[in-house]
Amino acid sequence: MKAKQRDYVATGLLWLAALAVIALLGWFLAFILARGLPVFDLEFFIGKDGVGAQLFNSFYILALSLLFSLPVGLSAGIYLAEYAPANKLTDLIRLSTESLATVPSIVFGLFGMIIFVNLLGLGFTIIGGAATLALLNLPILVRVTEEAISAVPESYKEASLALGANMWQTLRKVILPTALPGLTTGITLVAGRALGETAILIFTGGMNVSRHMFDVNPLAAGETLAVHLFAVQSNPLPGTNAEQIADGTAALLIIVVLIFNLCLSLPIRRYQKRLMGK
Repeated sequence: MKAKQRDYVATGLLWLAALAVIALLGWFLAFILARGLPVFDLEFFIGKDGVGAQLFNSFYILALSLLFSLPVGLSAGIYLAEYAPANKLTDLIRLSTESLATVPSIVFGLFGMIIFVNLLGLGFTIIGGAATLALLNLPILVRVTEEAISAVPESYKEASLALGANMWQTLRKVILPTALPGLTTGITLVAGRALGETAILIFTGGMNVSRHMFDVNPLAAGETLAVHLFAVQSNPLPGTNAEQIADGTAALLIIVVLIFNLCLSLPIRRYQKRLMGK
């Protein structure tokens, strides 16, 4: 077989694999949405057994967790990529970060329950769940930030410094805008993981919601959509249609994750193009 023929075969196989993955994801989305969308009505969102409070808690806990983890994670990743010396201590920090990123989420949940729920006496609260989620996402943010910045060509930095810019100006005007797609991807993955996290929030946020629909009190109970889905399926309440509620919750969770990803990635990509003068 000639080289060009082998190239055609390899390209065809890659396309086939990509189409198979897309078809599988499409079937999965269609199946979930077909079962869940008919459940959507006003009662489903704001009724007695509605998921309005859980939906609010999902975004509230996500926002608090990112508020805790983004400044630390991004700063640590930038430091490791651009400022940290190449020594054994830095290698140990990288190894520790990678090890923490592979720890199962239930371990973080148990840690959060010991520290925030029991030791600090917060109980099952939104703030406890958000803080534990921040600990879960912090190692991933550090690694993603370091990898995204390290992927920027060294010539970009050298050209900026040669033109008289200092390191902070180079970082702010050249390196970060170039690394923005990678950073956006990492933040999106972290946010999506936080929206769908269950084990951590069962141990720290609890499986109840506040009696108020949109309770911003960080000490209120913090059941989210993902936890509610688990609770409905594992322990359905008598007199409720648990299967329909679960289908609707699953569909809503998928829609929320998709919309959140689009709302996060599209504006940032436009901002990057504007910074790069395109």
